[in-house]
Parts: sequence; structure tokens; C-alpha cells
Amino acid sequence: MFAVIRTGGKQYRVAAEDLIKVDKVRGNPGEIVQFGEVLVVGGDSITLGQPTIAGASVAAEVIEQGRGPKIIAFKKRRRKNSRRRRGHRQEFTLLRVTEILTDGAKPSQTARPKREPKKPAGESDEAKRPKAKAGPKTRGRAAGAKKPAKSPAKKPQKPKSGGKD
Repeated sequence: MFAVIRTGGKQYRVAAEDLIKVDKVRGNPGEIVQFGEVLVVGGDSITLGQPTIAGASVAAEVIEQGRGPKIIAFKKRRRKNSRRRRGHRQEFTLLRVTEILTDGAKPSQTARPKREPKKPAGESDEAKRPKAKAGPKTRGRAAGAKKPAKSPAKKPQKPKSGGKD
């Protein structure tokens, strides 16, 4: 089964488990977003919308929110000492289509819960806390550390002016 959806002023032909890159839509990674503008639903029989199919929608999971490559827009007006350089990175959303729904059905999958990063064995919350700040005289060095001594640099003696010696 496939569907044609419209989002961001563009049309996409999608099927279940497809990965598509669309203009940015709201949603955090792991959330389910629903597209209501379904133009065509196909499979054994094709249903065309006029312009959309009532009650049909496509559910997709947000995989990633990102930005595309930098595009440089450079304009130069010759002999006028005028030029302009602008960069642009288009924002996108990477989606995995989970289901194609018809007749007003709701998506069966829900947003995945956010995973917390695993803690290494034996590490506790107390170990992560910053230690007490050093006094004002140490200025960022460890409490017992001393400032390294500098040896004076010796310069060769040169005559101050004029004569040959």
C-alpha cells in the first residue's frame, strides 16, 4: 500500500517503513507526527482525492531534526565595487513512515519514551558533582599546585650605538 502526501509545498510518494526527508516539521526525535493531506491512496485499488481524501492520514516517526549543506549565494555587480555573500542551510526532518491510515483511524504506535544515558558501573550522582571551588589566590589551579618558576632569558650584549668594537 502506498500514499501520496503533501507537506511543505511538495508531494511525496510514501509506503510503510520508508525513510523520507521533508522540510522541517514540529516534533522531537521519537515522536509520531500525522499528515492529514493525503492526495492518493493506492494498493489493490487506487483512491484519488479531490483534492484530498477525507479521513485518510499518514503517521510517521521523527528520526532526526537537522540542517542540510551550506549553500552560498554570491552576487557581484561588476565594475561597481559591489558584492554580497550569504550562506544558507535548509532545515529538514528525517521521518520513517509507520502507517497509512484510512477511514479516520488513529495511529496504533505512540511516541517512544526518551532513553536516559547509561551510567557506568560504580558511578553515582555524588561523583559527578563539582568539587569545592579553590580560594581566590589559586585562580583555577589545584589547591596544592605551585606556579612553575620561570627562568630569565639571557640576551647577548650588543653595542648600543655607532662604533665598531
